[in-house]
Amino acid sequence: MSFENLPILVILVLSVLGHNNSVAIAAGALLLVKLSGFDNYFPIIENHGLQLGIILITMSVLVPIVKGSITMNDMASVFTTPTGLVAITIGVIVAWLAGRGLPFMSTTPEVVTPLIIGTVVGVAFFKGLAVGPLIASGIVWFFLTLIQACR
Repeated sequence: MSFENLPILVILVLSVLGHNNSVAIAAGALLLVKLSGFDNYFPIIENHGLQLGIILITMSVLVPIVKGSITMNDMASVFTTPTGLVAITIGVIVAWLAGRGLPFMSTTPEVVTPLIIGTVVGVAFFKGLAVGPLIASGIVWFFLTLIQACR
């Protein structure tokens, strides 16, 4: 195995040591894909994996509604509690930021590496989730836009 696999091995080891199964499985699967010679599929994973992940996350969030665990009355009642109103507001802000993050990452590729490193550290050592890069990129975009506007 060459040294070009060292970064993903480090991520794999750190995620195993940090007991983060999602990153360990992702890193191990990608390493396996590469070592088995199927790395020609990386562009497909890179271009469509995020969309597939968003679809799966959205599906998992919608399951309680489909199962009937959350009813129309439950959904209507969230507008009457401070927690519900704050949660709706934060949900809108995070979705808006993530929507700005994806194009920002595409047009500012130098931000991708530090975001990935930050996400891996957050997931491996702080029990975070790997959904961070989009939201983090949106937050970076927001602060950079704010700084430019204040100039």
